[in-house]
Amino acid sequence: MKWFGRVGLVLIALLLALAGTLYVRYGGGQPYPDLSTAPLLPESSLEVVLSYPEPIGNVAVARDGRVFFTVHPESRPTGAKLLVFENGKIRPFPSAGAQGLFDTVLGVAIDPAGRLWTIDPGAHGMHAARLLAFDTASGAIVHDYTLPRSIAPRGSFVQDLQVDSRGEWVYLADVSFWRRQPGIIVYDVVHRSARRVLDRHASVMPLDFVIRNPVKDMVFFGGLVALKPGVDGIAISRDDRWLYYGAMTHDTLYRVETAALNDASLGEAQLEARVQAVGSKPLNDGLSTDLEGNVYLTDVEHSGVARMTPQGRLETLIRSDRIRWADALSYGPDGYQYIADSAIPDQMLQSKAHMRERAPYFIFRYRPGVDGVPGQ
Repeated sequence: MKWFGRVGLVLIALLLALAGTLYVRYGGGQPYPDLSTAPLLPESSLEVVLSYPEPIGNVAVARDGRVFFTVHPESRPTGAKLLVFENGKIRPFPSAGAQGLFDTVLGVAIDPAGRLWTIDPGAHGMHAARLLAFDTASGAIVHDYTLPRSIAPRGSFVQDLQVDSRGEWVYLADVSFWRRQPGIIVYDVVHRSARRVLDRHASVMPLDFVIRNPVKDMVFFGGLVALKPGVDGIAISRDDRWLYYGAMTHDTLYRVETAALNDASLGEAQLEARVQAVGSKPLNDGLSTDLEGNVYLTDVEHSGVARMTPQGRLETLIRSDRIRWADALSYGPDGYQYIADSAIPDQMLQSKAHMRERAPYFIFRYRPGVDGVPGQ
């Protein structure tokens, strides 16, 4: 009995040590101030585009109005992972048989040449991250690149991407929640080469804030772990000059010139000196831009979308209790902006039974009043 008692004490000590380690590395956090304003648009402006029985990941809308979307990998999808909504119906893209190409595909973007780019983080880097591009007309693979471990190591989460207007440069965000080493990846399509930049720079790192979503505060395991992601949303200005980005739990939106990102001869310190703070932002997920230089940011605490003007003024555009977690943004034809509602609080570390009870899941759209470019 004494032996069992000693073993029990050792196990308790180990559990306490593990809990302490988790809390120090991932726990804690302060509430974030509410930066939202009275919405400029009525809630009635928000339209349902489609519903799906599994949580949505990201969305990209083609010039012909087809809506491409992923099922969020954190929901442990049971069916197709990349789909297209056309002619009122949803089907796997490019086909049901091609779904074996994907492990945990999440980010999607369409370039002006009509290529659908996807990024698969490989289950938080446990498998190799993979960048695939498809011809949206034929479904054929037109580009395939596996990121090396030096670029997407174990513990990485390369989950969002943007493509420039020439389809020559792809920019990817590595949230790196578990590894705690977020950064931006620059991919040269022509030369098939990738580089990590701004690795653990202050602009890509999370700050100590707790996300208070209307569904639940984003803390887990009795408060030992809080969702405090690094750089998540990224967006390119419509003239290709700037890459805008922000860590989800950070108070500032940043930008850096794409010319500097693309210049491999620049040292890290030189590149870091080019980073500019744009303005204070909400705790956000996805980003988008329009033709007038505005930046759109989802607001994951207040169920809506905010807009930051070129002068740095922040204003809430639309807000609705129907939106559980405004994730990715994509412009479509006729000036609509599409919102992928990934409902993160109802899927992250939740049972499949819980997810089924909270179904369906939605993609919404609304008109912000300023056009963008379809697909981004």
